[in-house]
Amino acid sequence: MEQTYTDWLDRLPLGPWGLTLVSAVIAMVAAWLLFQTGAAVVRRAVARSPSASLVTQASRRPAAYVLPLLALQFVLRAAPDDLSGIGLARQFTTIVLIAAVTWLVVRIVQACGDAVVLSRPIENISDNLMARRIQTQTKVVTRMVAGTVVLIGISLALMTIPDVRQIGTSLLASAGVAGIAAGLAARPVLGNLIAGLQIAFSQPIRLDDVVIVEGEWGRIEEITSTYVVVRIWDERRLIVPLQYWIEKPFQNWTRSSAQLLGTVFLWVDYRMPLQPIRDALKRVCEGSPLWDGRVCLVQVTDFSEKSMQLRCLVSTADSGKGWDLRCLVREELMSLLQKDYPEYLPRLRAEVDPPSDNTPHRPPAPEQRSPTPEHEHAVAPADKV
Repeated sequence: MEQTYTDWLDRLPLGPWGLTLVSAVIAMVAAWLLFQTGAAVVRRAVARSPSASLVTQASRRPAAYVLPLLALQFVLRAAPDDLSGIGLARQFTTIVLIAAVTWLVVRIVQACGDAVVLSRPIENISDNLMARRIQTQTKVVTRMVAGTVVLIGISLALMTIPDVRQIGTSLLASAGVAGIAAGLAARPVLGNLIAGLQIAFSQPIRLDDVVIVEGEWGRIEEITSTYVVVRIWDERRLIVPLQYWIEKPFQNWTRSSAQLLGTVFLWVDYRMPLQPIRDALKRVCEGSPLWDGRVCLVQVTDFSEKSMQLRCLVSTADSGKGWDLRCLVREELMSLLQKDYPEYLPRLRAEVDPPSDNTPHRPPAPEQRSPTPEHEHAVAPADKV
């Protein structure tokens, strides 16, 4: 029976590649059917787990290519070595298989990172410090691992080509100055890579952190492998290299907590009583949902020759509420001063002394003197006195 099947295949008008092609098609179809069956079983098994479902869905498409390519590779390896063009076919399918496996691993890594981010949301949560820390580490590490996998995949694909491998060996043997130049050229890339690792684990910044960098107030919107995107309060975007956050100082308003103290300064006359201002500030804070109930006080912080400076100190749960509460305090206190104490607003004082008896009498201006000689003669003795 086996001899009859072989003879039948030999009689097919497919040439030397006939048996290999038929076997390859059968193997790839069988691998595809096996993949479809396994995918259905896996989907049913992970249906109740959002994270596992996310990983399964992300890896489904590349896995659909990996199994048939793997079956094709087995068939080509089993084919006769003297078959025309078999070496080129093996090399091509090997490169394609490496690319598919690299794609599959990258998708799995990215899906695992997305699953971790999904399990730690930061929206609509008052205290999201831990979630932001985990999301920052996950996204930075995911990008670095995915980039490493791609680099390894490209290296393995190039190593399957004998000519390229020989060229690579020759280049390594004669590296010399070229290696030094390449190292200097790659220094920014390596610096950003190291800075990314430092940011991922030491975390001077995290996603959604409130920072002041280059004189701009904004939030960390995105952390990539080379730069950080800061969303400025007026919807602009500030692009900052990763190395900047390691080498230069900046302000992070949410490093350990989002709570902040806000200040409002007033300049009033020395006669202004402080208790009405304290009462008004307390009334504003207690009537506003922006205040977190921690700090609400008025202090005299400075004197000048014209007025005294008052500092109103209030506390809020985050910087956004702090800004709004400070604006509200300014409006209410200014209304209080304008309505009830307008005379105690800052004013410029000047003291004018009355003329004394010892002040010498000055003659009237020429245009005020009488033109008659009699009057001049009467005034002359007084001028001499």
